[in-house]
Amino acid sequence: MGPPTDQFNRSLHDLRISVTDRCNFRCPYCMPAEVFGPGHAFLRDPQLMTLPELTRIVRAFRSLGVQKVRLTGGEPLLRADVPALIRILKQEIGVPDVALTTNGWLLEKLAPDLRAAGLDRLNVSVDSLDDATAGRLNGLGFKVGRVLRGIDAAAAQGLPVKINCVVQRGINEGEIPDVCAYFRARGHPVRFIEFMDVGNSNHWSSDRVVPAREILARISAHWPLEPIGPTYRGEVATRYRYRDGAGEIGLIGSVTEPFCRDCHRARLSADGRLYTCLFTSLGWDVLGAVRAPGVTEAALAQFLRRIWEGRLDRYSDERAEILAAGETHSKVEMSYIGG
Repeated sequence: MGPPTDQFNRSLHDLRISVTDRCNFRCPYCMPAEVFGPGHAFLRDPQLMTLPELTRIVRAFRSLGVQKVRLTGGEPLLRADVPALIRILKQEIGVPDVALTTNGWLLEKLAPDLRAAGLDRLNVSVDSLDDATAGRLNGLGFKVGRVLRGIDAAAAQGLPVKINCVVQRGINEGEIPDVCAYFRARGHPVRFIEFMDVGNSNHWSSDRVVPAREILARISAHWPLEPIGPTYRGEVATRYRYRDGAGEIGLIGSVTEPFCRDCHRARLSADGRLYTCLFTSLGWDVLGAVRAPGVTEAALAQFLRRIWEGRLDRYSDERAEILAAGETHSKVEMSYIGG
């Protein structure tokens, strides 16, 4: 039996795992402080996947053809056993590509452990180089310098680093050239991401979306660019290289340029539920299946196969129709499935 494909013939290739729902930032587009404040009930240990449970789940996904695993959160580096998990993914399960997305706050300290564990690459969120704007965007007034030192520390360990920058109208779109210049000089690609309507509490509105084509125009006004083809089928970023040879940038235009037709990502939430779309509210209880008595790896893999083969999700393609019709669409919060 070959790898599963869904109802639109999309294969299962990538798995994103949220290892914790906790974060030390309160970014308004992900974990706004007014929702995730002191009274918020975060998951406790019995609700979270243990290291052995994560191992079983990823092994089952690997048997279905998954080639890439990305660890997310919340903030994944708040979980102490992440280096041990990376080591298992690389050495025991043999996942070809293991990546991690982080806000970078703990990266300076942990970069050597991540490298030693076998991590293949990192994505670090940097939405602003200005301390005041960065503090506004991380929700707690934290200055960006510590994140930048973490990026330097990771690069010094030989870890490839990409930068994630969520662009919002009236907040940080004026910094696009500065962000490019800073990371061009250091050899790190930047992925500019349209502000997306993920979750239910991030106060998304279409007038705060800076379209990918506008971001491209702003960068091209400073440095000529030329397109690069995707490195693999289903790559979400549209990539461009600087014609002067100083690296590349990428654009993730989920709002204005949806890529649902070739999405091959599965998402596992911090409490072990499988989501087949970033914008869905329906999650399948994989952790419950793992904890059921006598469940074999083959049975777990078959459970996952059936979920994927029934997949019909394409929210970004349908967004305009849903919004125009005034329909409500409940979605899982980003902090549970890592974006």
